[in-house]
Amino acid sequence: MNKQSSSGGIGFLGLLGIVFIVLKLTGVINWSWWWILAPLWIPASIGLIVVIFALVMWFFFQRGK
Repeated sequence: MNKQSSSGGIGFLGLLGIVFIVLKLTGVINWSWWWILAPLWIPASIGLIVVIFALVMWFFFQRGK
């Protein structure tokens, strides 16, 4: 028996970002756009920091050989 599973669709942070955008455009909240879009850019920033850290560590250990 062959089971296929896909995890498509929008995640929690994407949904939260959409909710914040709708609330901002309808005037319910008066936050800065930086905070409205935070669910989209904060995870990307954390991922970028992790990649940079991994590359620095990789170069550090390659140099030590």
